[in-house]
Amino acid sequence: PRRAGRRTMPDPKTLMGKCVAAVEALAEPEGASRVSIKKFVSARWSEPSAVLFKKALAKAVEKGELEARGTARFAIPGLELAPRPGEDVVIEVLAEGSGEVVAERGDRVNVSYVGTLEEGGSEFDRADSFDFTIDGGEVIKGWDKGVKGMKVGEKRRLVVPPKLGYGKKGSPPDIPGSATLIFVVTLLAVE
Repeated sequence: PRRAGRRTMPDPKTLMGKCVAAVEALAEPEGASRVSIKKFVSARWSEPSAVLFKKALAKAVEKGELEARGTARFAIPGLELAPRPGEDVVIEVLAEGSGEVVAERGDRVNVSYVGTLEEGGSEFDRADSFDFTIDGGEVIKGWDKGVKGMKVGEKRRLVVPPKLGYGKKGSPPDIPGSATLIFVVTLLAVE
């Protein structure tokens, strides 16, 4: 895979090229959102119509210039960007898993977990069995990142920063704004 590095290139002529340039300039580790791409293009060149913008993104994906990440994020294929400080999940393996199946993007997984607040250590949630699809938009991003790569039976401690958890607003009343979350997660099954 390519590593992040700014390329010096002339201004793109097409809207598709401008969208690709915006994604590269924004350099978001999780992929740039539609909104941030459109804002960048509008600020640097001119505001595209919604229809043309949507078509340009679709064409960029079709031609392999961009890859879609979920329904609203786009990245440069093969370009790995390091997470910004404070924006990555800290993973500690507490018990190794077994078998050859590794949980990957798109897999439906079943986990057990306990969630606590880093500050004060109070428990806010737990479940003996919980199903979700990795990168399916069903859980906080910290879970998608933290469960990906696990084997059945593996137990991990995940330290999830606010940006990959519930953000500045939190999830009242149990999770205050800007809270760092600790989860102890065991992977029970991968479908």
